[in-house]
Amino acid sequence: MALVSVYAQCNKSANPGAGAPPPQFSANGNIAVWVTKSDSSVLLKKVNTIRFSPGMATSAAIQVDSAQSFQSIDGFGYTLTGGSATLINQLSSPVKAALLQELFGNYENSISISYLRVSVGASDLDPAAFSYNDLPAGETDVQQDKFSIDPDKKDLIPVLKSILAINPKIKILASPWSPPAWMKDNGATKGGSLKREYHESYARYFVKYIQAMKAEGIIIDALTIQNEPLHPGNNPSLLMLADQQRDFIKDALGPAFKAAGIKTKIVLYDHNLDRPDYPVSILNDPEAKKYIDGSAFHLYAGNVSAMSQVYNAHPDKNLYFTEQWTGSTGNFNGDLKWHIKNVVIGTMKNWSRVALEWNLASDPAYQPHTPGGCTQCKGALTINGNQVNRNVGYYIIAHASKFVPDGSRRILSTELDGLSNVAFITPQGKKVLLVLNEQNSEKAFSISFNGKQASCTITANTVATLVW
Repeated sequence: MALVSVYAQCNKSANPGAGAPPPQFSANGNIAVWVTKSDSSVLLKKVNTIRFSPGMATSAAIQVDSAQSFQSIDGFGYTLTGGSATLINQLSSPVKAALLQELFGNYENSISISYLRVSVGASDLDPAAFSYNDLPAGETDVQQDKFSIDPDKKDLIPVLKSILAINPKIKILASPWSPPAWMKDNGATKGGSLKREYHESYARYFVKYIQAMKAEGIIIDALTIQNEPLHPGNNPSLLMLADQQRDFIKDALGPAFKAAGIKTKIVLYDHNLDRPDYPVSILNDPEAKKYIDGSAFHLYAGNVSAMSQVYNAHPDKNLYFTEQWTGSTGNFNGDLKWHIKNVVIGTMKNWSRVALEWNLASDPAYQPHTPGGCTQCKGALTINGNQVNRNVGYYIIAHASKFVPDGSRRILSTELDGLSNVAFITPQGKKVLLVLNEQNSEKAFSISFNGKQASCTITANTVATLVW
């Protein structure tokens, strides 16, 4: 059986000719079809090139209309944790160079990641908890005179510089897991809350961080105030209730950024979609709102549609989806379908500018992590010495990042029973339709665009990206 009839079958009106490779994306009305099957038998493979035909759709249709556009897209990617950077940096030079080109380049075999999240200080996927101003018990440094990003100069900053050499336009969002312990009411890296007396000092800490990274050639495009502010049980972590975050922004961080000429976007919340009231309550305060770019979310609880609740309450503010993990006990089939449906399609359909999976890389034992950090977080890559394996998180993001660059816009694509989908137009004018068939049987459908149609069949449990 021909390859196309196995994976994604569409009516053809042109044959590229025996032995002639079809174009990578599209030309002269062609539609390129890229597929991943949830049984992992096909992984981000270009399986066909087909053409639109004039006329009405002959089966249930997804209507795509590039004249109706919505939010701009900043990108798709991962968190480059400290542990991820260490594992990448330990690769031999040729392997590391090839991997970074594959991840961040713009070549035929690249997946063109366009957005990264990094931690301010340690995340729980560093070998140990640290901040940029750790002091002996009983000492303080309100002026941040001892502030230093030296802990990141071994691995994270060198890897970021290598990435920026490949893609100088990549956008970077930074998130803290904890302030320095001496600023907290429990004096520990885990849990506790920021003392009010240190609001101005902590704002100064962020200003120094953004300036220090800029001095290294690394521009921080956006900053979330706190990773998972309602989850103080991680190491490191911080409990920061909505009124505490509101007051920190309007009384300290916003004014400090303004005084220092910092253009980095301030982004709220960075936690689960079961609490849309958290960001909305802060945005309802006009003094806080004037400093805020938008709100960030995870989906370990809640429903992705809650992003639209926040958008509808404050449509002048942006939305970001910044984290979703795949774990050691998950399976490729279930993870691929759930994450494509929710993290990629769902967040985009609910106004997000960004869709990020969690950690870029881990080793075979799901390390490194802090004592008390995540012990089951599976990277998009598993790095074992010089061997690199690509896991489900790689393909979840690649189905969007490879085809939808920064500056694209979401466009109208209609709902169709059994086929979750989202569509984009790129800065180059290409149209991209991502379709998920999560059913156990194949599904026939048509794409309708500008008075033309293409009739297709997508096989069971398959994700397809179509580009024209």
